[in-house]
Amino acid sequence: MRRVFIPLDVAEPAIPPAHAISHTLKGKSMGTSWTVQLLGLPGHEGHNAHRLQTGIEAELNQVVMQMSTWDPSSLLCAFNRAPALVWQSLPPEFFRLVDYSLYLSQQTQGAYDITAGKLVDLWGFGPAGKRSSRPADADIHANLQAGNWKSLELDHLNLRLRQTGSIALDLSSIGKGFALDQIARYLEAQDISSYLIEVGGELRGLGMKQDQSPWWVKIESPADADKPAREYMVALHGLSVATSGDYRQYFEQDGKRYAHTLDPRTGYPVENDLASVTVLHPSCMQADALATALTVLGCEAGLAYANAHHVAALFLQRHENGMQEKMSTAMAAMLD
Repeated sequence: MRRVFIPLDVAEPAIPPAHAISHTLKGKSMGTSWTVQLLGLPGHEGHNAHRLQTGIEAELNQVVMQMSTWDPSSLLCAFNRAPALVWQSLPPEFFRLVDYSLYLSQQTQGAYDITAGKLVDLWGFGPAGKRSSRPADADIHANLQAGNWKSLELDHLNLRLRQTGSIALDLSSIGKGFALDQIARYLEAQDISSYLIEVGGELRGLGMKQDQSPWWVKIESPADADKPAREYMVALHGLSVATSGDYRQYFEQDGKRYAHTLDPRTGYPVENDLASVTVLHPSCMQADALATALTVLGCEAGLAYANAHHVAALFLQRHENGMQEKMSTAMAAMLD
């Protein structure tokens, strides 16, 4: 069975000129691969493939320099090392990301929290390295006592963030989405009106292909051992798609799976029946963060949040009789 989703709240895409040229640009960044497909016009100075490649790489490098947990020279790592009560100035885009993250933390009552960096490391999903056994309860409790999103102080006037002395930020749940948005802004500044961007499985698209068909993409979904996987397709025009799933990063101990999505309220990996959550949103940064937040909330509370905030979300639950889908009202409205 195939489900097809069509965006509702965007203008019809412009028909590409007959002489438009298709370019596919690729590279590696943020510990993953990226691909950009786009239509450019011959003779347009901003549409030169080499120039576009260089510009995209510059955008990604800037994200890494600001927000990487894995690069000790990044602004994020500098903040995580800073002494207690020190204010650190942030670039406007970095500040905007933190500001949105704290808003989502407040909205979800801490189900989403970028201050869980030490917990991520403790569980072996950060730069400290992988582990094959779960950490001690006492260590988890100690990390919880170090503080959470409520501990962060933002200075909106001067675009500053204050270190409490015990907080470590981790932006892995929002950084890739933010990077896609930065690439999209760059492309649109070059008068590119037809593109599909993919970074580590997350996507953002605009316009249509040369044959006037949409940028069709398949929504990531976990395999069901007993039944053929249901296929989900979305036309990405003015939309981004991000998926959070328990089947990507995990380790097993004594027959139990510990997935990489942590519940920052408890300090432990999420334990619910959700296999994956997919969010469609104009902003990939928000889609990225929301997919994680809804996964932590679980299907019932996550669906309630998505409906209350008009978020297009698809929930896939594991049940004894196979995968079951639930979708928010906004997602169901996009079904073709």
